[in-house]
Amino acid sequence: MTTRCKYDTTNILVVGTGGQGVMTATEILAEAAIALGHDAKKTEVAGMAQRGGVVSSHLRFGQKVLSPQISPGTADVLLGFEAAEAMRWRHMLRPDGLVLMNTGRLVPPIVELGLYDYPDDPVAEVRAAGTHVVSFDASAIALELGEIRLGNTVMLGAIADHLPFPAEVLEQCVLQRFAHKKPEIVDMNRRAFAAGRAAAAEALRAAPDAA
Repeated sequence: MTTRCKYDTTNILVVGTGGQGVMTATEILAEAAIALGHDAKKTEVAGMAQRGGVVSSHLRFGQKVLSPQISPGTADVLLGFEAAEAMRWRHMLRPDGLVLMNTGRLVPPIVELGLYDYPDDPVAEVRAAGTHVVSFDASAIALELGEIRLGNTVMLGAIADHLPFPAEVLEQCVLQRFAHKKPEIVDMNRRAFAAGRAAAAEALRAAPDAA
């Protein structure tokens, strides 16, 4: 089943930790929206991003967008590159919003510093709040494909069927990023995108809160 945003302006919040490609993923999503004629605005907040700190990136696109900032309770999709970060940002979702969550565990430094207790089961906690969750291990998929950095492409594949435009438009923007690289790099990202799309579709079918 494919889920599409039904609002005039699409609000996507991407969260994770430094080094996971959160900002790059948001840039690619914005490029896809702009390629189809949308007005797009984005903003990022990075806390020690290069050291693995928490990162969040807001993206809004539609016919006319005045501000990049997503207000609490208005995000259509929360794309969580890290499970606990997705849980921490759940309040940003619409009541009928969707969380796409990577279950691969990457503990942020704020946990190691004792500023935050890592939850035992972030997915269960988000579901317990009544939120629609699609979860799968994007990190494991990336490693199976031979490169952990493919995780952001896997996650872009996961969101591809939950946007108000064809998945192929987003895929083309992803691959364009690597057009100057060796052909095998382009192919790895093509496979990562397809794997993320398939994993999200399977997780959606299996989710206990599936509509």
